[in-house]
Amino acid sequence: MYDELTEVDIRKMREEIDYRTRVLRPKLIEDVQTARAFGDLSENFEYKCAKQEKNRNDSRIRYLERMIRTARVISDGSAEDAVGLYDQVTVFNEKLEREMTFRIVTTVRADTAKGLVSKESPVGKALLGRRAGDRVHIRVSDALQYDMVVRSIEKGEDDGSASIRAY
Repeated sequence: MYDELTEVDIRKMREEIDYRTRVLRPKLIEDVQTARAFGDLSENFEYKCAKQEKNRNDSRIRYLERMIRTARVISDGSAEDAVGLYDQVTVFNEKLEREMTFRIVTTVRADTAKGLVSKESPVGKALLGRRAGDRVHIRVSDALQYDMVVRSIEKGEDDGSASIRAY
């Protein structure tokens, strides 16, 4: 699921790793040392918080490094008139009886609140490769299924504007 990344995904992850190791890690280590100097570690809340933040940063670095190491680089190979990666798609949701607009992105960039739908989600999988006018059946589960009609497709490219999600 998380192993299909674009070149831009990998570049953004490397930039985040660089920031976290060169800028954030030294600051967090200093915060831990400062809090440690406050005294008894068993009752030192500042020390516990500083240590937790440092550990969170180290964990995020390991996570990003593992993602890059196991990644399979993909690119959009869709036809000019078909839905592909980073395209903006306007659909009519027949169940809700309203138009909706999505942008299909890689899983690590998905944010449904911003209209960024993962290519691995039920909606993303169903829309990829479809053309304007196509009726698409979305199956989330046995209990939740609905149809959409693709109204328009605006070809897009990975401009790097969508950020990498936290875990």
